Amino acid sequence: MHGHPIHSADEMPAGGYCRTHELNILLLAALYAVSRVLSRSLNFNETLRDVLRVLHDEAGLSCGMIGVVDPRTGNLAAHELHHPAGANDVHYLPGEGILGLMLEKPRTVKLARVADEPRFLNRLGIYRQELPFIAVPVKVGGNLQGILAVQPDAPDDGLLDERAQFVEMVANLIGQSLRLSLEVEQEKSTLVEERDLLRRTVRHQYGFDSMVGRSAAMRRVFDQARLVAKWNTTVLIRGETGTGKELIANAIHYNSPRARNAMVRLNCAALPENLLESELFGHERGAFTGAVESRKGRFEQAHGGTLFLDEIGDVSPPFQAKLLRVLQEGEFERVGGSRTVKVDVRIIAATHRDLETAVEMGDFREDLFYRLNVMPIFLPPLRERIEDIPEIARHLLGKIGGDQKRKLTLTDMAQRRLANHEWPGNVRELENCLERAAVLSEDGRIDVDLIRFPNARERVPPKAQRAWLPGGAGSGSASPAGAGTGAGDPGLSEKERVVTALEQAGWVQAKAARILGMTPRQIAYRIQTLNIEVKQF
Repeated sequence: MHGHPIHSADEMPAGGYCRTHELNILLLAALYAVSRVLSRSLNFNETLRDVLRVLHDEAGLSCGMIGVVDPRTGNLAAHELHHPAGANDVHYLPGEGILGLMLEKPRTVKLARVADEPRFLNRLGIYRQELPFIAVPVKVGGNLQGILAVQPDAPDDGLLDERAQFVEMVANLIGQSLRLSLEVEQEKSTLVEERDLLRRTVRHQYGFDSMVGRSAAMRRVFDQARLVAKWNTTVLIRGETGTGKELIANAIHYNSPRARNAMVRLNCAALPENLLESELFGHERGAFTGAVESRKGRFEQAHGGTLFLDEIGDVSPPFQAKLLRVLQEGEFERVGGSRTVKVDVRIIAATHRDLETAVEMGDFREDLFYRLNVMPIFLPPLRERIEDIPEIARHLLGKIGGDQKRKLTLTDMAQRRLANHEWPGNVRELENCLERAAVLSEDGRIDVDLIRFPNARERVPPKAQRAWLPGGAGSGSASPAGAGTGAGDPGLSEKERVVTALEQAGWVQAKAARILGMTPRQIAYRIQTLNIEVKQF
């Protein structure tokens, strides 16, 4: 391996200094061009090709080759080549030829003339014997990742060291760019893994198998949702507030071909009409006061996915006309704009209102109703599927217990108490009731005295629920004082009878006394001797 000594400016002849100065200007411009190429794109292979092109066009360094070290074998493979021949399948083993020696001892190689180095293999068959050759290791974090090799396109003019230093700077820039590229790839890989894990988690969370409810009515709902999930059909979910309409909408989306795209939600009753239009369709800059920039609406955000419109029955008739066009044509204009935007969105709507009556009264457009009501799914209220309450309660207690980091249990009397309620708020009310009871429970055991309903409406459990009620309400004869009531169950202890009567009476002692056939003084004495905590409302 040969090189030339570097002379100081004082020692160098005038002609040599001039050549050095010109070369430095040339290489500085080429270095700037290389840095711009490396900062322009994260497509590393494309970037490397552009770097080799710059070295050829602007630095006079031809036949540029970038070899990459295989981390498994430690061999060097020609990866990118700036030559009409292209990058052939050429490899170098450690210690094999000049490039193979660099695998063992990564250091810069400068040859004033290729023909003078017998260990030069020239496997690519592109390097000219009478010209110089420069090869520089490319490192990332001190580890050898590859080799940058070039050949000056003219015989050695005594400036080989300057050219080698320039190639070293280029190799350093390539190493930094490679490090950034590897970090980006690692982050992308991590994000992909997290995304896939999240998709699996969400799909399991909203899977039909994980949904609670074994009653015939709910099995029918799940079957309908499972069938419609496969298609792009518009779905209208009907049911009282708190029955779980959004859960069914989530299950349909995350088990559909659109699950890889967004599920966008909007409660139509939560916004006034002027804001609702902007939220759904978006707006252009300056469309109204405060619109300082353009903004995509929910329809554009849901492109390729699903848009869930909750409380669709509460939108005004003028806005219904605007909504109908989007559902029919799949296009709209942003607020304050004139450009037509086309979207591919699946619509799932939900309402607790009686839309048929609203259509008859003129409050809801008939054509919009038929556009939405392609596949109606009716969710039964909780009071019509009492047999699901134990399973729903266990599920909710597991969720609440997870938040409180403790195990929660429900007594038989508490289950009986839950079954006696009308549940005007449905599952949402049940969850609130259990969470309130869990907060009041010191040991995680929820007994009947912790089950409280503001403005409760009680009823006698129907026959459908007696099969699962502990010590069913119809299993024994009731005492005359409490006939037909929970307090009259002969299987209850005296304390349980008093507490049940107090619960039924809303904790009014005089009413509880009448239920039990006692005087107010007698029930007050029982409350004191049985150590019953009186609830205040």
